Amino acid sequence: MKVLKFGGTSIGSAAKIKNLAKIIDNGEEKIVVLSAMSGTTDKLEEIASLFLNGKKEEAVVQIELLKKKYFQVVEELFSENEYLIKGKELIKQHFDYLLSFTKDVFTRYEESAVLAQGELLSTILLQFYLEEQKISSVIIPALNFMRIDKSLEPDEYYIRENIKRELAQYPDIKLFITQGYICRNAFGEIDNLKRGGSDYSASLIGAEIGADEIQIWTDIDGFHNNDPRYVEKTFPIHELSFDEAAELAYFGAKILHPSSVLPAKVKNIPVRLKNTMQPDAPGTLITENEIEGEIKAVAAKDGITAVKIKSGRMLLAYGFLRKVFEVFERYKTPIDMITTSEIAVSVTIDNPKYLPEIKKELESYASVEIDDNQTIICVVGNLIAEGKGIALKVIQALEDIPLRMISYGGSKHNISVLINAEDKVRALNELNNKLFKFDE
Repeated sequence: MKVLKFGGTSIGSAAKIKNLAKIIDNGEEKIVVLSAMSGTTDKLEEIASLFLNGKKEEAVVQIELLKKKYFQVVEELFSENEYLIKGKELIKQHFDYLLSFTKDVFTRYEESAVLAQGELLSTILLQFYLEEQKISSVIIPALNFMRIDKSLEPDEYYIRENIKRELAQYPDIKLFITQGYICRNAFGEIDNLKRGGSDYSASLIGAEIGADEIQIWTDIDGFHNNDPRYVEKTFPIHELSFDEAAELAYFGAKILHPSSVLPAKVKNIPVRLKNTMQPDAPGTLITENEIEGEIKAVAAKDGITAVKIKSGRMLLAYGFLRKVFEVFERYKTPIDMITTSEIAVSVTIDNPKYLPEIKKELESYASVEIDDNQTIICVVGNLIAEGKGIALKVIQALEDIPLRMISYGGSKHNISVLINAEDKVRALNELNNKLFKFDE
């Protein structure tokens, strides 16, 4: 059995839902994991925020606009009157639920329930369309088997036992539909795996059922060697290792959620990235296989803040770094890059929420300098941090760009540099031109 995840852009219209149905109707055993239709989660977040801030009238306006969009999708999706009626009733039911919060107190629990409506809608609309097309399939609700524990980590035993129970109810069915992103928490409340969590859902499901392959379908034909939004000449990468894919996903490649590689890696299940607009394209295959000494790709992570902590006490003092890291740990703020000298340590973070509190604590024993609006550029490949001359090529490619920090040797798959965000596009293009060979 395979697990296929389709993102919001892959089901962003009636035409795309019809195209998706053609892709999955091939007789193979599979579980299809769906995101919400593109733009839906953003709009639901806006609606939830309006409710939380007591702006009920504005929330109603946004609900009605989103409802109108879904009614249009129903009109374009179904041709039989029976399913037109069922589709419209479905839309009315879900949007009446959203409108009910104009009368009730709105809390963070209700926010998660509101955000879940996108995935619930997309899966049932697809199921109705498959029924209209006489394609045999069944919905297995993610809320029946996907759960996180009190540490907000996936409850693997619960997921494994309950998804097997769901599948066992339909021994003759080969095509199953379920929701990505949404889950229940340890208290049984509706929750989610955070943004991008549909990839994570697919990987967790694939790992727990022992899938033959996990496929992530988007609107691009796999990982590219560079960001095609900023670089004109890029090409798809046919094969990556799990570690290389994880580095690229974490450091900015939007095609794959950073958390989604690990469950597949642990169970050694291949992950394939595919394009819904070009389903016959090979895409990118992610496995345990590694090719030594080859630069595979470049990615950029924006929204970075650099924190420089300088203190004369650091000289020859053990325990100083522990004190620094404990401050970030107390405020649950992960660190991306680290560089050190005898009197200073510089770190980068991508979440500045608690930066004022962190700065205040650090200033009790050190001077602190903050540089925001930074970007991490990450060059990824196997053994590139150990291969002869590879680091030199990277630095020479960026010779005209000021480098704030360099991270080299922490991972054999990754060489990272920190630059001003305004230099990002130029840096990506310089690396593309000087590190990769293109057929003329």
